[in-house]
Amino acid sequence: MLLSLTQQQAKIMAAKQSGKAEKIFVLDTSVILYNHNAILSFEENDVAIPITVLEELDNFKKGNDTKNFEAREFIRFMDKISGKTSMTNWRRINGPDKGRFRVVMNEKSKKDARKVFGDSKPDHRILNAALKLREDHPEKKVILVSKDINLRLKAKALNLNSEDFETGKIQNIDELYTGKSLLEGVKPEVVDKLYAEGFCSYEQLGIERPEPNHYFILKSENASALAFYNPITERIERVGKQPVSRIMPRNAEQVFALHALLNPEVKLVTLQGVAGTGKTLLALAGAWEQRRNFKQIYLSRPIVPLSNKDIGYLPGDITSKINPYMEPLWDNLKFIQNQYGEQDKEYKRISDAIESEKLLITPLTYIRGRSISNIFFIVDEAQNLTPHEVKTIITRAGENTKIVFTGDIYQIDTPYLDSQSNGLSVLIDRIHHQGLYAHVQLEKGERSELANLANELL
Repeated sequence: MLLSLTQQQAKIMAAKQSGKAEKIFVLDTSVILYNHNAILSFEENDVAIPITVLEELDNFKKGNDTKNFEAREFIRFMDKISGKTSMTNWRRINGPDKGRFRVVMNEKSKKDARKVFGDSKPDHRILNAALKLREDHPEKKVILVSKDINLRLKAKALNLNSEDFETGKIQNIDELYTGKSLLEGVKPEVVDKLYAEGFCSYEQLGIERPEPNHYFILKSENASALAFYNPITERIERVGKQPVSRIMPRNAEQVFALHALLNPEVKLVTLQGVAGTGKTLLALAGAWEQRRNFKQIYLSRPIVPLSNKDIGYLPGDITSKINPYMEPLWDNLKFIQNQYGEQDKEYKRISDAIESEKLLITPLTYIRGRSISNIFFIVDEAQNLTPHEVKTIITRAGENTKIVFTGDIYQIDTPYLDSQSNGLSVLIDRIHHQGLYAHVQLEKGERSELANLANELL
């Protein structure tokens, strides 16, 4: 060569010729709290854990929330794979075909994020660890991986590569399963058969075998019908419109939702839609209608504290602290109760069910760890759960338990989730081909004209 190579250029060329990993992924605390196995997701590339991340995990190791479980599991995993040797040197994660890992102790880079952003907070020390790795390994591409959008933006401001943790993330959210289809141009005799006999074959609709419990809006020239594919009978069967707990469905999607909620063969239901589409109300109405089939009805939702403060900041006892978060569930329950007069026996039955805890409204934190057998279990605002939290809930289900998740995948209240990575989206995407499952996407708002106006224009 005409020009002598610098030391840095020599390192880069040597790395390429040797075929060694050309990337180092630096994991933020948020990634580990999202998935404690994240370190295994980077194939043959190297993974670095800043010492500040281990310090932050130490603060999360105690508690009953999923993030506490994730912190503990990662700490145990690190202890297992590190053995008796130091973690400050590169070592294999899991066999010769995998990458290496190490803990980064040195967080003193030439470009100091603490001075740039005027604060010595943990995020800035993690940025410094990534910058230091880039200085020490110019032959490799250093990438900070974080679920924290703001930290990723800060990294990019420092000209540091940064990306979200993509493993398990849905790539095309616009194609997420909706649970329903509109079929136009159906032959009139097929619609007539549905009304006369209650069923037809899917071949008569000119379609391939549908997903289990998939719903259809069928339209011919002069008539229409609602139907679903029954995976047990392998037929398209008509779905009728009927009130449930005196709640009358107002559109086809609500008819489908109530059908799924009342179908004893379906053990897992998801209802997805924007505010005002009736998700929670329908789930409660369906649960109350079937109360005699279950020992208890659990109504729950994850608590996402405002301003990132724990509920301990709120005044009063535990009941006073959690009531503001549970209020939407109470509102829907009162709406169902008010369908009856105060002298009506059904009105009193709802009050008695609450007092005897036959019908129990409680935060999700107090559900974890319980055995949920013979229970109708509604989880509201499920979009604020991680995929692991959703899995944890479902795997607790015992005999004669039905679980319903409701939520809006575009209304995320927790900072480390989005429409593509939250537990509700992942659940819909991965399980819609199972016979025990039904899903309905509700689209039309039925709360009020004013609410619909806000959803459309604001």
